[in-house]
Amino acid sequence: MSDVGIMVLLVAALFAILASGVWIGLTLTGVAWIGMQLFTSRPAGDAMAVAIWGSASSWTLTALPLFVWMGEILFRTRLSSDMFRGLAPWMQALPGRLLHVNVVGCTIFAAVSGSSAATCATIGKMSLPELARRGYPDGISIGSLAGAGTLGLLIPPSIIMIVYGVAADVSIAQLFIAGVVPGILLALLFSGYLVVWALRNPGLVPPADAPLPLRAKLAESRHLIPVVLLIAAVLGSIYGGIATPTEAAAVGVVGALVVSAAQGSLTWQSFRDSLFGGTRLFCMIALILAGAAFLTLSMGYIGLPRHLAEWIGGLGLEPWQLLLALMAFYIVLGCFLDGISMVVLTMGVIMPTVTAAGIDPLWFGIFIVLVVEMAQITPPVGFNLFVLQGMTGRDIGWVARAAFPFFLLMIAAVVLIWAFPGLVTALPQQMRG
Repeated sequence: MSDVGIMVLLVAALFAILASGVWIGLTLTGVAWIGMQLFTSRPAGDAMAVAIWGSASSWTLTALPLFVWMGEILFRTRLSSDMFRGLAPWMQALPGRLLHVNVVGCTIFAAVSGSSAATCATIGKMSLPELARRGYPDGISIGSLAGAGTLGLLIPPSIIMIVYGVAADVSIAQLFIAGVVPGILLALLFSGYLVVWALRNPGLVPPADAPLPLRAKLAESRHLIPVVLLIAAVLGSIYGGIATPTEAAAVGVVGALVVSAAQGSLTWQSFRDSLFGGTRLFCMIALILAGAAFLTLSMGYIGLPRHLAEWIGGLGLEPWQLLLALMAFYIVLGCFLDGISMVVLTMGVIMPTVTAAGIDPLWFGIFIVLVVEMAQITPPVGFNLFVLQGMTGRDIGWVARAAFPFFLLMIAAVVLIWAFPGLVTALPQQMRG
């Protein structure tokens, strides 16, 4: 059978098994088994054992459950409501006023949570009821939260960056550093859009609260101290060369427990719930990674990645044309799969092509994260859309339409980092130097 025939068969098997309701990790394992059995001479059982053990025993991957657990602990604290109190007085003078709390709050919380869905849910629980009570339109409130919630993937520490780093053999610490400037850039684009929207729709923005003196603003800002200290502990230990990402994740867990205890929200029940919640989420991710590792090995034995890379290389695409095709591919794929599955499922096939095109794997990692962010707000499997649908009771199509302008801003961010790659690479190069 030709390479195209094999690929069509395996893709058909992938979607057929997914459509039957089987877990993604087991689906990937099943497709890999089919490929090994039908198209290679190596025993599939031995190959599966080697691939899954190699995936599960990665030391780098140990940062992942710790960051997941840290996010679960903070999810159960008063951190989000305290952040609103600390930020709101400073937002009143900006066009759009408290809408910017969504963006700034997600930016700050993203730095202590590696999950887009957790960032969206945590800030949404705090901001949406308050914005609705003050009379802000639902469309822009929910749309800005859907867009800003995706910053949980881009601003370090990021779960998806850890997954990409493991899958593509790229330094996770370097990825974390590379995500800082693009993350701030995207947050500025979101806030800039809110300013433009507010200036074009002044009648839809509620009046500002009574102005507070500087001393009162500073007094309210004290509520930001716990989250700022936690960010400094986690990211400062990485950027300062004091700790590896795994060790910094452990620092983050300890810091989250301290914050939770100081706020009085650390009980045996909340500790147990956070531990079980983190364990469930990591087990799901680990199963996906194990299945993807076996699928990558299977594809390697069949030779599909090499042949695909040769085929794409033979097309003579310029790097920008290749990236444009990959962006379209991932956006379509994001309509069916979550971000982690997208990364681990495709890296084995895509990375040889990207490397052959002369694209920096570090830069490409940030590109992938931005494109996966877009997939978080594309129906029908946009995780942030699901979160907001559950929180607001709105139809998922309505939420997707509200988030669409922020989807376009993510495309603008991709164009900017392509035009100015130093936005991604300059900071890591300085840290190395």
